Amino acid sequence: MEGGLLVMSQRERSRLVMMSRVREGAMTIKEASEVMGVSYRQGRRIYKRYAEEGDKGLIHQNRGQPSNRSKPSEVKESTLALYKERYWDFGPTLAAEKLFEREGYQVDHETMRRWLIEAGLWERQRKRPKHREQRERKAHFGELVQMDGSHHSWFEVQEEKACLMDMVDDATGKTLAIMSEEETTVAAMQVLWAWVEKYGIPKALYVDWKSVYITQREPTLEEQLSGELPLTQFGKACQKLGIEIVPASSPQAKGRVERKHGVYQDRWVKELRLEGIRDIEAANQFLPGFAEGLNAKFAVQPRSSADYHQPVPDGLDMRRVFCLEETRVVGNDWIVRYKNRFLQVVSQSNLPPAKNRVTVQEHLDGTIHVIYRDREVLFREIKELPQKQLTVSSEKAQTIKHGRKYIPPKDHPWRTFNPTYLGKRKAAVS
Repeated sequence: MEGGLLVMSQRERSRLVMMSRVREGAMTIKEASEVMGVSYRQGRRIYKRYAEEGDKGLIHQNRGQPSNRSKPSEVKESTLALYKERYWDFGPTLAAEKLFEREGYQVDHETMRRWLIEAGLWERQRKRPKHREQRERKAHFGELVQMDGSHHSWFEVQEEKACLMDMVDDATGKTLAIMSEEETTVAAMQVLWAWVEKYGIPKALYVDWKSVYITQREPTLEEQLSGELPLTQFGKACQKLGIEIVPASSPQAKGRVERKHGVYQDRWVKELRLEGIRDIEAANQFLPGFAEGLNAKFAVQPRSSADYHQPVPDGLDMRRVFCLEETRVVGNDWIVRYKNRFLQVVSQSNLPPAKNRVTVQEHLDGTIHVIYRDREVLFREIKELPQKQLTVSSEKAQTIKHGRKYIPPKDHPWRTFNPTYLGKRKAAVS
């Protein structure tokens, strides 16, 4: 460009040097073509344009021209208007997906990112990375499954936080989740039960040191005598299925499930808003399909095709696996006490002897079951035990009834001096 500035790329500046040498006779077109990495015919075309137009002839002809694949300005304006109205806090990638799925606008996520930055609706978010040594994924599906709970305002109401119980396979990144009010033993059992029904019994679970999964109490005398380690209710369920529990030393150690929490906190919150869901029950009905969409988008193939999940053994009642159980002693009247409830064992062939131990199981649906020698015991629940009839004086009965300490009257035999009785007692002692 005469009398002005000419903007050239690095490749164009390199071609300018080659063409200058050709014009000065220091290099042939064939040699310049080899250096530029083009054919001899293309080299001749480049030199011809350079000879006719000068330095400007080396500039790409499409520079400054709109792309043939660019979107019309009307599409850009309507897309940005929809983004401001409904997707104002969506990232460019998720916004591009939802605009296509729900609005019919097909815009590449990088184009969406460029439009949002130009309009001042999005800023590049750069985070200083922390140095950590990467752990290689497990090679087999089901070899290690990470589990954790994520507490968040899922329904975008600060006062109403809920917990997302999430499981992520280490080898593939497949996820399965349920929502509950808190990270409880019941919620952990429910999500593991759903995983077992869908994929099978995993080899190991990677969890943190929360009391739901790991207990640090000292073993009881019975556990010491039997050589057993203290387990939580969740640990007992895993032991029945042969699942190893591996505690993580830090949140970064189970980073795969932690990063999946971020995906849910971004995409799941916005999905709940778009669907108008505001309670846990409705969210759990919609959650399986959402998780399948995440698996189809983000899951990867494991390095090995072998699946480490084990099938559920035939005849195993999963209700008796995922339950809360405690050991109780049968009374002389064949009553078992459990959480201030009285369970009267009825006469039957599997009658446990008095003073023997039975296992009381509380299933996740709230029903109570008594187990003796791996067989269920029939019982009926009674409201309260019959009160014993005490024969006491009316004065003492009134004192006991009102909760006051009983003080004997002055004429009580304890307070009356009896020399005859005292003499007999001294004679007996001597």
